[in-house]
Amino acid sequence: MQAAQPEQLRNIVITGHAGSGKTMLCESLALSMGVVNRLGSIEDGSTISDYSADEIQRMHSLNTSLLHGFWNERKINIIDTPGLQDFHGDVKSAMRVADTVLIAVNAATGVEVGTDSMWEYTQEYYKPTMFVLTKLDADRTSFSNTVEELRDHFGHLVTPIQFPAEEGLGHHILIDVLLMKQLEFCPDKPGNMTVSAIPDLYLKRAEELHQQLVEAVAETDEELMNRYFEVGNLTEDELRAGIKSALVTRTFFPVFCTSPLHLIGTERLLNGIVNLCPSPIERGPEHSLCTLDETEKLLAPDPEGPTVAFIFKTMSEPRVGEISYLRVYSGHIETGHELIDVQTSQLEKIGQVYTMLGQKKIPVEKLLAGDIGMVVKLKDAHTNDTLADKGSNCRISPIIFPEPVFASAIMPVTQGDEEKISIGLHHLHEEDPSFAIDHDVEFNQTIIRTLGETHLEIIISRLQNKFNVQVETAPIKIPYRETIRIAATAQGKYKKQSGGRGQYGDVWIRLEPAPRDSGFEFSTEVVGGVVPTRYLPAVEKGIRESISSGVLAGFPVIDLKAVAYDGSYHPVDSSEFAFKIAASMAFKSAFEKAKPLLLEPLYNLTVHAPEQYTGEIVGEISSRRGKILGMDTDARFQVVKALIPQASLTSFHQSLTRLTQSRAKYTYSFSHYEEAPQDIMQQVIAENRQH
Repeated sequence: MQAAQPEQLRNIVITGHAGSGKTMLCESLALSMGVVNRLGSIEDGSTISDYSADEIQRMHSLNTSLLHGFWNERKINIIDTPGLQDFHGDVKSAMRVADTVLIAVNAATGVEVGTDSMWEYTQEYYKPTMFVLTKLDADRTSFSNTVEELRDHFGHLVTPIQFPAEEGLGHHILIDVLLMKQLEFCPDKPGNMTVSAIPDLYLKRAEELHQQLVEAVAETDEELMNRYFEVGNLTEDELRAGIKSALVTRTFFPVFCTSPLHLIGTERLLNGIVNLCPSPIERGPEHSLCTLDETEKLLAPDPEGPTVAFIFKTMSEPRVGEISYLRVYSGHIETGHELIDVQTSQLEKIGQVYTMLGQKKIPVEKLLAGDIGMVVKLKDAHTNDTLADKGSNCRISPIIFPEPVFASAIMPVTQGDEEKISIGLHHLHEEDPSFAIDHDVEFNQTIIRTLGETHLEIIISRLQNKFNVQVETAPIKIPYRETIRIAATAQGKYKKQSGGRGQYGDVWIRLEPAPRDSGFEFSTEVVGGVVPTRYLPAVEKGIRESISSGVLAGFPVIDLKAVAYDGSYHPVDSSEFAFKIAASMAFKSAFEKAKPLLLEPLYNLTVHAPEQYTGEIVGEISSRRGKILGMDTDARFQVVKALIPQASLTSFHQSLTRLTQSRAKYTYSFSHYEEAPQDIMQQVIAENRQH
């Protein structure tokens, strides 16, 4: 197959809320391009883009997948992405390398949580964006309401290119206000679009929407605006050119109509992708960062330029090994090519280069600048790495993944599987950097932070299927701390006689509260040699060992000062061991007198949510012993800031998801330790004394 030149390429990512019809939209585009000869189905697991066992089982996309086809002598790369919020890491990685984003919107349900999220990512990456209404042949759809909602959420620059003649069951005619033609489709047959004049019944509405379209496009360009004032209209070619440049500058967001299950609108959408969406050249050069002098360099998509390719997704496949999805930004890649990983300076020799049709790999000789494909078995390059010619130090800016906030501890079902878990998690993290792994040294817990419960379930099932290791989840242990309220003194006397040489140590300790976050300090006021200097390090060691697992509930003791100020010794029986034991006895006794208390970790919590949920969120935080610090507004969201005990964060994710139908986002970070209420203290002490 001849390598596609940059001007022939269209790189499209299809995104949207879960269930908005993305996978079937990909399927209908593939069938119309002749890539497949029949429409697959999600129910029987036969679609091109949802091919993994867990996707077929759950009937949801869980991974990015890549397919391509040709239309009007243009190569269209299509990246299908998951809609579930738990897998938005894949959405962001796919969006990073696409030139145009298609946001699928279910015409029966309108703008949903995922629609808002996708829009935010398009803003972050400054990507040309089109909306594609799906399921217009389903019951209870409303084109007008959906467009109204889109404009309400994303502004008046959202402009329809078409409207359905009739909606709901039997829908098969679109009125195209860019072409000013009626498009009739014969359901379920590819290559069936009939173009004719608009019937009188729809002409008035078509003219109104055409006028809106012309004005919206003219507003984006001074030359077009002048032309529009002179002539009162714009030609089809002028409109196309205007839309293409306005897409690039994000000053125009067209709306297309489809019913992917019956191939209605698909061919027109393919024409729209080819005629309106920018090629890599029209999109403009890519910014890269040159690490030697930290300067930015623009990379033009020139096949003759230096090779720079960016890995946006890594997966491992049984019997194949690791596969790396990449986009070539400059130059080309081909089999046998020797490149370096700019991050590590490791040499990577490129094996066979492929383009993809879901899981089917199609070998190609080379991929030119602007194209997207896949290579296998790179030695050490992973997601977010840049491959370039030797001597290059320019890398593509990395994908910034969503912050994983849903935390859970995991432990092996079978003892001794810890190493297998560690290796498995390391590999899975290379495939999916949107989850994080922490090891809590204090409790020896492995903690996984994911984007949600489903994300965690998938990681656990992949651990089992790919690495044959079973794990179970456990609550995260809270690192409480112990301290004192008042100063107290106590004597510790260790005296043991057991024939021969005995043991004798005697020391008086004073404990004093210290300022919060000051840790622990030891000093001595012993005078007159009542405790010889050589035994004082043993006294300090005895106290330090005691504070590592405190008296109340076994948690470390912080924020106090211990002073050794008196004692006695025996010239024969005293030893470092005896003084260490005596010090720990004195410490325990003084600690119990010093009105001990439990400290709990508090976290800063920030919640972004639509205004209608603010009251419930505030109530939920308060019911979890949280303290509201303030409220703010950020675009269409209210921002609630609070302090909340770590113990109350454990099930906060589920509650927030339920309260807001997943419309809220939140982040948290450690703030400080604060005294735990008496009932919590008693509960924690009781729990820890049982273990």
